[in-house]
Amino acid sequence: MTDDRRGVLLGVILIGLGLLFLVERFVGVDLAEAGWPLFVIIPGVLLFAWGVTQSGREGLGLAVAGGITTVVGLILAVQNATGLWATWAYAWALVGPGGSGLGMAGYGLVRRDSALVRNGLRSIAAGVGLFLAFGLFFEGVIGLSGQPFLTTELGPYILIAVGLAVVGLGLARSRRPAG
Repeated sequence: MTDDRRGVLLGVILIGLGLLFLVERFVGVDLAEAGWPLFVIIPGVLLFAWGVTQSGREGLGLAVAGGITTVVGLILAVQNATGLWATWAYAWALVGPGGSGLGMAGYGLVRRDSALVRNGLRSIAAGVGLFLAFGLFFEGVIGLSGQPFLTTELGPYILIAVGLAVVGLGLARSRRPAG
């Protein structure tokens, strides 16, 4: 990236931050209380965007770092809105495999690298699968955020739905051609 482009990018970032703080004053939203995860999300998105504009390993690394940072910010936003901070016990799965997969898949899409997109999507799927499995255990069995939901009226239905999804995925994999 040339020095001219860096200056323009920095200027756009400063204008965006100024507009954000101006909106905060007019709307009366306290960003320190409600919107502070944006201070993680926005740099993550910018890092990702910077990464996909670069070529080679540096670009991929920046895109992956941006994906991870953005996912952390999104998780913090959900936790801030709900007060369910204990979900970090299993939300990490969305950060590690999920966020890095997001960066890989996004970089692969921009660079038209289908192998990188596939690997990124596999990583995202692994992260979501781990999140759901650990979430089922921590919230359904242990009741980390309250009463274990498997002991409620919905418990058997949730187990049946998860079982059907696992069987469906297994059947879909067995029908896929080898290679």
